[in-house]
Amino acid sequence: MKIRRKSRFAPEVFTSSLNDIMFFLLLFFLIISTMSNPNVIKLMLPKASATQQMYKKQITLSVDDKKVYYIDKEPVPFEQLEMKLQELFAGVEERTIVLRVDKELAVQDLVDVLELGAKQDIKMVMATAK
Repeated sequence: MKIRRKSRFAPEVFTSSLNDIMFFLLLFFLIISTMSNPNVIKLMLPKASATQQMYKKQITLSVDDKKVYYIDKEPVPFEQLEMKLQELFAGVEERTIVLRVDKELAVQDLVDVLELGAKQDIKMVMATAK
């Protein structure tokens, strides 16, 4: 009786190092995806003969305890505040002002600023401390 040995070759794939490679690839893509900025991607946009632009602008109006008015860190006298707001919001559809008022000011000063915004149909959001 002749005993046959297995002489067939069984191919094997050693996958012990694949786990490490996949981990490093995953880590690499996660780091790169958080660092990439979607605004940097250049796109070829389609062209149209008529365009419509939506303008949205938000500025900060601050009033300190000495009644000095600031529009985005630029001091503006109260008499010129309405004219300056008209200039800033010329052609803007959604007008928003973040209003930062000192807690020592009288309520009347706040109401004066709110009236200026109401005349020009400006949405006012008051900033508060926690």
